[in-house]
Formats: sequence, structure tokens, C-alpha cells
Amino acid sequence: MASLDVDQPRLLVARNAVGAAFAMNGLAYAGWLSRAPAAREGLEISAAGFGLLLLCMSASAVAAIPLAGPLVQRLGPARSVMLGCASVVTGLTVLATGVLLGSPVVAGAGLLFAGMGTSTWDVAMNVEGADVERRLDRTLMPRFHAGFSLGTVAGAAIGAGAAATGLPLWGQLYATSALTAAIMVFAVRRLLPHVRPEPGEERGMTVAQAWREPRTILIGLVMLGFGFTEGVANDWLAIGLVDGYAASDTVGAVGFGVFVTAMTLARLFGGHAIERWGRVPILRATALTALAGLLLVVFGGSPVVALAGALLWGVGAALGFPVGMSAAADDPARAAIRVSVAGSVGYGAFLAGPPLIGFAAEHFGILPSLLCVLGALAIGLGASGAAHPLEPSRGTP
Repeated sequence: MASLDVDQPRLLVARNAVGAAFAMNGLAYAGWLSRAPAAREGLEISAAGFGLLLLCMSASAVAAIPLAGPLVQRLGPARSVMLGCASVVTGLTVLATGVLLGSPVVAGAGLLFAGMGTSTWDVAMNVEGADVERRLDRTLMPRFHAGFSLGTVAGAAIGAGAAATGLPLWGQLYATSALTAAIMVFAVRRLLPHVRPEPGEERGMTVAQAWREPRTILIGLVMLGFGFTEGVANDWLAIGLVDGYAASDTVGAVGFGVFVTAMTLARLFGGHAIERWGRVPILRATALTALAGLLLVVFGGSPVVALAGALLWGVGAALGFPVGMSAAADDPARAAIRVSVAGSVGYGAFLAGPPLIGFAAEHFGILPSLLCVLGALAIGLGASGAAHPLEPSRGTP
């Protein structure tokens, strides 16, 4: 990619815009997931049916993410973020309509759009974040992902407040869509401009080349393991508290809020820990923390203990995806493609997780079904050594 000289004030503006992109992505995602019980009830579907509904979003995200790398490489992160945001806003609006009409089919169609947009938005903002991080020579990726978590905290708070006041889910989703569109139109204009390669200049790498790199695939497995650990809590923690402990919908939303708040704090301070001890030791330590939290949620015996488990689960799941994204983007010339390929593997967690937990819950109950996370943690631990920093390439791949 052609060189782009940007002064410090412009970089700081871009840093803040990247943070806003992460935050709004999290808010749009969490705002409706914190009301998952209300969505299930409004659509009158079972736990297995809800798992299939979530699969609509996960499947479209997995299908779209391999295309996101070439799209970002061609159009640049800013335009790609805006395209992804437009798809997410459309999806949330259609989802709201589906809930209003009580139609799982319409709701599923909305989640298809939301999933496609989420993966494109995700790859683009991570590539932009890695670029800003390198130019400022600071460890920023965990903080950018903390911005995502702050957005999920805000989304969970909106969901809890809406549930407590009796605001219908569809009304909440319409408002969230309008807010997301308004803020992102403002933020995208402040991202760094895209510079097309000069004639004859190296154009990075192809998707096929990235798929043949063992390190990129292993990084994807790290993201898959930790992504499954995070995604199961995102999708099922609120329902687990409601069904497993006979808690109210408000308690379920609060439990989800505890989880995402713990993730936020771990990401805010995780950069310092990574700089001190390194990526690999931190991945292994956080996996053990997630394991402890999972066991407390499943076997705690009371909502209070389960909430403590949600806190540990959030801390343990926090750094897997940011570390994976940073590792995949170590070489700026190949960042977009490697991030999309590693993300394609990682997003498999969101494809497998919803239906797996849903069908297991039908047979064993929601809390025992959460133990599927143990396998994901084992995968993340086994592949964690691939996250060691990689020196940027100087030649043609």
C-alpha cells in the first residue's frame, strides 16, 4: 500500500474515530442480545429455535468475512466500515419489525443482514486500528476492543433499562438503529484516507496465500477458542440465569452487563499486562480465569455466585480476540487479508455455538450445556503459541 504521511493531531482524531467505531459496533450487537429472553418470548420459539435464529446471524457473518479482507484492501477501511454499518442498521431495523410482527422468518432475515455487516465492519475497524496503533507506536488494540466492550456495556444498560421500564424490544431496536447510523456517519469521516497502490507497487497478498500459512490458521484457532468462550456468554448467559436460576429478565440483563463490564476492564488494562508478560502467557492465564468463571456459573447454585462467575468469565474471555487480531495484523502490508482469514476461522465459533448450546439445552438443560465451552478453551490454549509477535515481511510473499 502506498505510504501516507499523517501528522500527530490527525492521527489522534483517527484514533478517537476508531474507538467510536468499536464502541458503536458493540452497542448495536449487545443492545438486542441483552434482551434475548424477550426476543425468544416475542417470537414464541423454543431454546433450540432461538439457537437456529442466532445461527442466521452467525452463518452470514462467517460467509461474509472471507470477502471482507479483499474489500478492505480494495476500498480501504473507512468505506468498508460504512458499508458494514449500513448492513447492520438495516438488519436491526428488519429484526425489530420481525419482533413487532411476531415473525421468526422476518427476524431471521434481519439477522442475516446484521451478520454480514458485523463481519465487514469488524475486519475493517481492526485493520484501521492496527494502522493507527503502528503509526502512534503505542499498544492500542486492547483499548480499541475495550471500546467495543464499553459499547456492549452501554447496550446491556439500555437493554436492562428498557426491560425494567417495559419498553418493547422492537422500540429499543428502532432507536438503536437510528443512533448507530447517526454516530457512524460522523465517525467514518474522521478515519484515515485510503491510498491506492501505485502502478507496479506490491499489493500485499492473496486470500489463498494466507490460507496456506500455518501461523495464520493457528491464530484463527486462538480466536475460535476464545471467540466461542465469549460468544456463548453473549448469546446464552442471560437465558442461563433466567432459566437455570429462575431469575427475572432484569437479572438476566444485569448478569450480561456484569460479563461485558468485566471484559471492558480487562481490555482497558490488558495492554499493560501484554507488554509486561507477553501475548502467550496472558492468553494462557486468561483461559484459566474463564474456566473458573464458567464453573461458578454452572455449579454456583445461586444467582449471586453465578454473577461472580460471570465476572471471571468476562475477564477470561476478554483478550483472546484482540490478541488474535493484533497477531494477524503484525505485518501491515498483509494485515487485511490475514485478519480476514484468521477471522474466518475464529468466526466459526459463532457459527457452531448458538445451535450447539441450543440443542444441548433441549436435552440437558441450559446450565450443563454451557460446559461445551471447555472444549473451546482447550483449542485456544493449544494454539496460543502462534500469537508470538511476527516481524514485518520485507519481500514478496
